[in-house]
Amino acid sequence: MEHLQAELDSLRVELLQMFELAHSQLSKAQRALLENNKPVLKELEHTEKLVNAKELQIDSRCETILALFTPVAVDLRFVLSALKINMNLERIGDLADGIGRTMSHSRGAFDEGFLNRADARGAFAASFDMFRCLLTAFETEDTLLAREVFGKDKKIDEITERAISTAEDFARQNPENLSQAIQLLSIIKMIERVGDHIKNIAEEIIFYSEARVLKHGRANNGPL
Repeated sequence: MEHLQAELDSLRVELLQMFELAHSQLSKAQRALLENNKPVLKELEHTEKLVNAKELQIDSRCETILALFTPVAVDLRFVLSALKINMNLERIGDLADGIGRTMSHSRGAFDEGFLNRADARGAFAASFDMFRCLLTAFETEDTLLAREVFGKDKKIDEITERAISTAEDFARQNPENLSQAIQLLSIIKMIERVGDHIKNIAEEIIFYSEARVLKHGRANNGPL
């Protein structure tokens, strides 16, 4: 049992490191867009490799724990959830890298008025608010706090919905900047998907803490 607990503790530390990497990538993506910071694109590319390596490391630890220690009950749920949390954090990193790649193809800084009307700052702010809430919920195993993530995600959804019509208007009024309309809308949709992955992680925190499944709108008690 002591060996199992030591492995679980190490797994938790590695997940926290993965949280930090994903958050760092999202922060770099924000700087790239809102500050037109081209040098940070190289940092995004470099850190993406670290995110991928950490994902493999965490997956390997989970597989080792399952194979050697056969955990049960809450310990088993934690390991199973760790695999999914890890995957979702890696995808957040991918999306941040995707924002960077989109920026690398832009011909210049985005029109400031368009950025403001599309509320790209608001989308990033909402995603960071969700991320902070999620990280605290993970660190403290606070399932009530994890549930707050779901309500916070609605703000990003609303911003994305408004951004569609904003991008259409901008493209009509500025046909020479059609690429900007497409690129910024793509970036905001990537931020929206970040919110979806954060919700997925919140569901996993609730699953391993309460043995309750919230996927697809269900709330079922599991047998584990």
